[in-house]
Amino acid sequence: MRTQTVKADLDWSSLSFGYIKTDFNIRYHYSKGAWSEGELFDDDNISINIASGCLHYGQEAFEGLKAFETSDGRTVVFRPDRNADRLRNSCQRLFMPQVPTAMFNDAVSRVVKANARFVPPYGTGASLYIRPLIIGTGPRIGLGPAEEYEFIILVSPVGPYYKGGFNPVEALVVEQFDRAAPMGVGNIKVGGNYAAGLAGDQYGKKMGYPVVLYLDAREKKYIDELSTSNFIGIKGDTYITPESNSILPSITNDSLSVIARDMGFKFEKRPVEISELDGFDEVGAVGTAAVITPISRIHHGEKVYTFGDGQSAGPVVKRLHDRLLEIQHGEAEDNHGWLYEVK
Repeated sequence: MRTQTVKADLDWSSLSFGYIKTDFNIRYHYSKGAWSEGELFDDDNISINIASGCLHYGQEAFEGLKAFETSDGRTVVFRPDRNADRLRNSCQRLFMPQVPTAMFNDAVSRVVKANARFVPPYGTGASLYIRPLIIGTGPRIGLGPAEEYEFIILVSPVGPYYKGGFNPVEALVVEQFDRAAPMGVGNIKVGGNYAAGLAGDQYGKKMGYPVVLYLDAREKKYIDELSTSNFIGIKGDTYITPESNSILPSITNDSLSVIARDMGFKFEKRPVEISELDGFDEVGAVGTAAVITPISRIHHGEKVYTFGDGQSAGPVVKRLHDRLLEIQHGEAEDNHGWLYEVK
């Protein structure tokens, strides 16, 4: 029998996608080749050396995942094993110590349980956003990896990423900025990628577009990804997403592609030329924060690509969006074992 948690006094249905201080975060310290056991902190400030490797040489990586209250009262986290895998890839690329999956999952479980009153109630449309990060804290003046690290997980209850919720947006192709270089770090989740994307993102917003689309840095011919998300397209009975060494492997994209195949769609992951947009029926931006944001139009110079009626979300994108949410909230069968229960 589950005990009833008294929830925090928040207007759950009106939450934005922003930071709200919760009761605890969890921190692990790495020194002399080993991680500590992890400790819960109620202070959301950290103190680090002014010569820390994260400050001078960018040794920093992070993840994003969510916890939900299901229709039957469980608290579940969506596919944390995949986030653990992706964080290890980031750590390997930046010469940082690995965070084992068991430690990652235990840390997620501990910090979610410690903040149980901030898990939004079922039916409010909100979720508990979980942000793991690892930073090099050992002092380092000469170029090289730090000798000490902090692995931290903070949580915050959040609402939809976009204020309008599941409504189509228009996107702008930006060619004067690159998000990531070929053979660079575009395929791992590090803060530097997002810092590099700020110029394009802010340029797009100034022009009235909430999201921008990047092309490959080498030829400006192939679709890379959007400022906040992976790109997907629906063409007839096929779910298509770009393949590139500069694209971050999205766990949401992977999940939606599996759902699409369950629905009978074909799946293609391959280089996608920008000119192919003329033949796409529906397009979406997919990621943990927004799940799917339908895209009604993409502006590329003088060319405008329109999808569907240019005003409403397409039927396939809507079905995919709804089915993923149904699985996450326990309303549909979790046939793939994606939900990790926090007991």
